[in-house]
Amino acid sequence: MNVERSESNLIVNMTVDPQQVTSRSNREEWLRPVITNGVDSLRLRPVIVAGRTRYYQHLRADGNNAPYVMLRSGKGNPYAYSEVVPYADWMEMSTLTLERDVDGCCGDALEASSSSELARLDFTPQTFEPLMVYVKPAAEAVKTREIHGSAYIDFRVNRTDIDPGYRRNPEELAAIRATIDAIKGDKDVTITSLSIKGYASPEGPYANNERLAKGRTEALVDYVRNLYSFPAGLMTTSWEAEDWQGLVDYVKKSTLADRDDILALITDNSLAPDAREWRLKSRFPEQYAFLLKEVYPALRHSDYAVNYNIRNYTTVEEIAAVMASAPQKLSLEELFRLAQSLDKDSPEFQEVMEVAVRMYPDSPVANLNAGLTAIGHDELDMARAYLAKAGKSPEADYARGILEAKAGNYTRAVELLQGAKGVAEAQAAIDRLRELKLID
Repeated sequence: MNVERSESNLIVNMTVDPQQVTSRSNREEWLRPVITNGVDSLRLRPVIVAGRTRYYQHLRADGNNAPYVMLRSGKGNPYAYSEVVPYADWMEMSTLTLERDVDGCCGDALEASSSSELARLDFTPQTFEPLMVYVKPAAEAVKTREIHGSAYIDFRVNRTDIDPGYRRNPEELAAIRATIDAIKGDKDVTITSLSIKGYASPEGPYANNERLAKGRTEALVDYVRNLYSFPAGLMTTSWEAEDWQGLVDYVKKSTLADRDDILALITDNSLAPDAREWRLKSRFPEQYAFLLKEVYPALRHSDYAVNYNIRNYTTVEEIAAVMASAPQKLSLEELFRLAQSLDKDSPEFQEVMEVAVRMYPDSPVANLNAGLTAIGHDELDMARAYLAKAGKSPEADYARGILEAKAGNYTRAVELLQGAKGVAEAQAAIDRLRELKLID
């Protein structure tokens, strides 16, 4: 029994052995192959295995033009039956059955009709659909996070006390409070430390700038401490008299005239800060005037960082609820656990993997898993972008290998799959490519 499909036809081949059928002279068996999908059906040319009398009656009546195959029961060699019919779309998933009827001399049914299944037909297009090997992220014993920012508090000239209503101070102080309040008010979060580091600009004598940086940092710490009852030791402070690094960063990206010469000067640590500032002012007066007006104000800032721990979430229901409202509170492992509870072909699974890589954009594991999910949805360009950040591992080689195979780059695919040492699915993927005749 063999059923094949060409581009436009269906070919059915089978062997009928008349010696396996013993019928009386006036009896005959009708064997009718039928292709059906439960809705549509097509009857193929039948085979009649007849006793002597019925055999010769059919020969006299229909001769060689009979719309059936005539065989003599109990006689002759096995017959190679072959039928070619036009292929129809409904045959893609269908069944080949054999209907059997036993008739007498006048065509009367002598037995109840019966039907048996010969073959199940599946002509759906054969494609390369590899298994996705997702990597489970390591769990975090303690979920420690940090949120940081910079405040640009305005102080009156040479003063270190904060006037909350002065210039931009209402907005800057409100931003600090909002940062702390968002964390402090979350029942799932415990603040572990708050650090503030103050900077002055390089303008003026270094000693005065150090006094200002220290005093203004302490003033901001006192402001925060008076608002919140933090435990002793939770807040830490530091200061840097002059933010030369901030100045260097700006000049590197600028289009200032004599930029390289200015860079060489302001990065010359063999010079004392005051000497550096004086040479900058005297050698490049126009550029200095611009920096003093446009850049130095931003170099007078206070950087703050709030470190905190987030509790762990245990059930997938709880994780799903947190993902919907505050995904940044979830660890990569928690998101993976939620994904594992979902159908891998579902939009919900894809969403979790995309949230994971959005929350952890530099994580090789997050990018690997997101890349695999994109491959599963035939989003190959997106998968390639994710896998570029998936790092080096056998699992990453496997993912890149199946991506190349899906993209039709079979030689490169095999190279990568062969390099995926320890990934059992890699050899299965190669075997499947060979089975589909996509590789030798």
